[in-house]
Amino acid sequence: MRAAVLREIGAPLTLEEVELDEPKAGEIRVRIEAAGVCHSDLHYMTGDLPALRPLVVGHEGAGVVEAVGPRTSGRVSVGDRVALLWRPRCGECEACLVGNPVLCRFGRVLATTNGLMDGTTRLHRDGERIHHLMGVSCFAEKVVVSETSVLGVPDGVPAEIAAISACAVITGVGAALNAVSRAAGQPLAVLGAGGVGLAAVMGAALTGAHPVIAIDLDPAKLELAQRLGATHVVDVRAGNVVEQVLELTGTGVPWLIEAVGRPETMRQAVDCLRPGGTVVAIGLSSVDATVAVPINDVVQRQKRVVGSLYGSTNPRVDLPRIFALYLGGRLPLDELIGDHRPLAEVNEAYADLRSGGVGRMILRP
Repeated sequence: MRAAVLREIGAPLTLEEVELDEPKAGEIRVRIEAAGVCHSDLHYMTGDLPALRPLVVGHEGAGVVEAVGPRTSGRVSVGDRVALLWRPRCGECEACLVGNPVLCRFGRVLATTNGLMDGTTRLHRDGERIHHLMGVSCFAEKVVVSETSVLGVPDGVPAEIAAISACAVITGVGAALNAVSRAAGQPLAVLGAGGVGLAAVMGAALTGAHPVIAIDLDPAKLELAQRLGATHVVDVRAGNVVEQVLELTGTGVPWLIEAVGRPETMRQAVDCLRPGGTVVAIGLSSVDATVAVPINDVVQRQKRVVGSLYGSTNPRVDLPRIFALYLGGRLPLDELIGDHRPLAEVNEAYADLRSGGVGRMILRP
């Protein structure tokens, strides 16, 4: 099968014919129908985040179950449409038992081995071991994944919507619904209007927050944010971001979702808070990135910075809700979809991402 392989940091991905093993115990094989081009993959391609190579990238995907391995639970069957989850769920560790499965112990296994849940891979080429990204590796025609890494997709949800819902949408909408509390009638700002940030804007609108303020430097993204629920926008090019937010709100915002993941934007986020306010950080950066915040401002004004991975969700509960909201017309996720490209144009897709393209690019293997 064909797959996009990362062999060298900073080099283009190579489209290669690779061998895919049959699924082992507790695993399934999925034929990929759509895969979203996410900035997180770019972090691995540039070396901001470490991974073993060669590596098949892609972690935001959806497809159809083609084969089921031995000793599976029976939860999915051949022919089922599924979305891929980049966090497994063992159901037995403390995080899973207390209802926080995005911190499942097997997330660390996937990250350190770049394999599946047993630490080994199903990808090879001429005897060479090829690694998995986040237990998914969906920039390929097919994948073998743990059965805990998929969730069924209802009729009426297109493959590209299912793909982005299981990563960008659940991260952004989830952060607004789960990491933010009692937002109705209060200001909520989202810093960064990429795919995840735009999803956070939609989530903020669902909470009843007002005003919903989108912050970005791209006028096209800000225009889209307004269509998705932002009541006000802050154009970074128009001047000091903090001053613009304070002018809109008077005292700052009680909640700000930071969807960029850069030291300078994190500092801006903290400065935009009113006393007692909270920054919800959902944007990733390089492993050594840090941010300096004024200690006295944090203490005396009781400001907080909290992290939110995967929208602080329980995917098996929250992703079906997202699908239901989409089917009910409450989440206009079609607006997030940008262009479509074949898998062979994966490098062109990432060139578009780097240049600030609006909407989520979709690859179709």
